Amino acid sequence: MHAQQLEILEKTYSGAIPELKFNSPFELLIAVILSAQCTDKRVNLVTEKLFKIANTPQKILSLGQTKLEEEIKSCGFYRMKAKNILMTCKMLIDDFGGEVPTNFDDLIKLPGVGRKTANVVMSVAFKEPAIAVDTHVFRIANRLKLAIGNTPLEVELGLQKIIPREKWSDAHHWLIWHGRKICKAQRPLCDECPLKKVCPSAKNFLKN
Repeated sequence: MHAQQLEILEKTYSGAIPELKFNSPFELLIAVILSAQCTDKRVNLVTEKLFKIANTPQKILSLGQTKLEEEIKSCGFYRMKAKNILMTCKMLIDDFGGEVPTNFDDLIKLPGVGRKTANVVMSVAFKEPAIAVDTHVFRIANRLKLAIGNTPLEVELGLQKIIPREKWSDAHHWLIWHGRKICKAQRPLCDECPLKKVCPSAKNFLKN
C-alpha cells in the first residue's frame, strides 16, 4: 500500500517547491528559523523587507537585537528568534567564514537550528537528499501509516526506510502540500482526497 500511496502523492504534487522565498542559502536558513510556529506566507512578507536591508550575517548583526526584533515581530516568538538569529550569524562568521555550512552536523550546531531546519537547508539549498519533518509531514506520515512515530525523528527515520533516497527531498514537498491543501489538522478534506481509497485513517473522518 505504501508504494501506491507514494505513487499517488508523486502524481498529485509533482514539481512541488518550497513556499519560502530566498536568494541564497543564508536567506533560506533565516527564513526557516523564522517559520517556526508561523506560516510561510507571513515569513515571506517579513523577509521581503528584512532581506532588502540585511541579507548577510554581517548585515544582520549590524541591526542588533532591538532593530531585528522590530523587523521580525509579526512572525511570533520574535525575541527568541532574534536572539538565535544573531547568535547564528556570529557563529557563521566566527566558525564558518560567513558561509552557511554544507553538512548536517555543522548546521545543527547553530542556535535555533534543529533537525527540521537543517534538513530543509540540506535539501533545498544544497540539493542533498533529506526529509524535513514539520507538523504537516508528521501528521500525514502517521495518518497514512507511511511512518508511525511519536516524535519527528521517529517519523523521519521511518520515511527514510520506505522512500527511495533519491526521492526524499521531493517526497518532503509532496507531504507538506498534501497537508496544506487536503489533509488538514482539524478538518481533513477526505471526500476530495486522491488517497482516500488507500488511506487507513479516512474512515475515521468520513463517518463524522
